[in-house]
Amino acid sequence: MDLQERLNDVRSRVAAGERQAGRPAGSVQLVAVSKTFEADAIRPAIEAGQRVFGENRVQESQGKWPDLKAEYPDIELHLIGPLQSNKAADAVGLFDVIETVDREKIARALAEEMKRQGRTPRLYVQVNTGLEPQKAGIAPEDTPGFVALCRDQLGLSIDGLMCIPPADENPGPHFALLAKLALKCGVEKLSMGMSGDYETAIAFGATSVRVGSAIFGAR
Repeated sequence: MDLQERLNDVRSRVAAGERQAGRPAGSVQLVAVSKTFEADAIRPAIEAGQRVFGENRVQESQGKWPDLKAEYPDIELHLIGPLQSNKAADAVGLFDVIETVDREKIARALAEEMKRQGRTPRLYVQVNTGLEPQKAGIAPEDTPGFVALCRDQLGLSIDGLMCIPPADENPGPHFALLAKLALKCGVEKLSMGMSGDYETAIAFGATSVRVGSAIFGAR
């Protein structure tokens, strides 16, 4: 299949997942993960109507997305990779959604930059549901307190939670945990599910799924 066929296949599967879960059509946002792909490889997806994209690295994104966003102003760009505090200014300037807020230092840097730039990207807290030491994200038990700190002390609006389950485990319990935490924190958005498990994530309440290789092919 070419890119457009793969994109249409993923869209069909997302729609089927919504129906099977008894959810309204269009309730799950498809984030096409374009990390490592150049602008020329991304453009066919844009021309096929895809408008929401995810990137892992701020610096890589700066090399391709400003021109694409100028050409297609309705594009929504998500940062889904770890954010360093020295990149907070660039992230606030480029991204529409930052899904990887996971520690107070980053939250404070974002709050300062959002105030300075007058720009308010939507923010998600990344939760390390598997407590993996090599993976970014806040511990599940610390999540409600961290969301409260972001809101009450830093004046940040937290829209949702995001997770990446351990690769060698059943993702279902991790998605269920994230959904439970979202209720406790009073947030509505759940970014969970990737190419191998996005249909499972939809069944557990994902509001957005991050799909890369199933659309763009192997990296």
